[in-house]
Amino acid sequence: LLPVIDKDVLLVTDGYAAYLAFAREAGISHQAVNLRAGIRVRGAAHVQNVNAYHSRLREWLRPFHGVATRYLPNYLGWRWILDARRIRSSETLLKATLGAFPHLTVT
Repeated sequence: LLPVIDKDVLLVTDGYAAYLAFAREAGISHQAVNLRAGIRVRGAAHVQNVNAYHSRLREWLRPFHGVATRYLPNYLGWRWILDARRIRSSETLLKATLGAFPHLTVT
């Protein structure tokens, strides 16, 4: 993540110690929400949105029996397209896969 994330990012997590350690090591800001106290929102950031996305992604990846790290951006891009319903037909999906729509490409 370190070469990709911007140093100005704010990492909002639950209180798990590994997140705090990662934020310190990466030199990024971190704020924890107190899930036990029922606090799940910090400004515009909502931890449940992240948890829900992670759950959907994990369930969607299950039939693939794991993904090589080097291909993860491709799978995340595919999931991004499906989540937002950017592609609604198999013909459009095929064209996007073959590069006919460069604006849908995830880098």
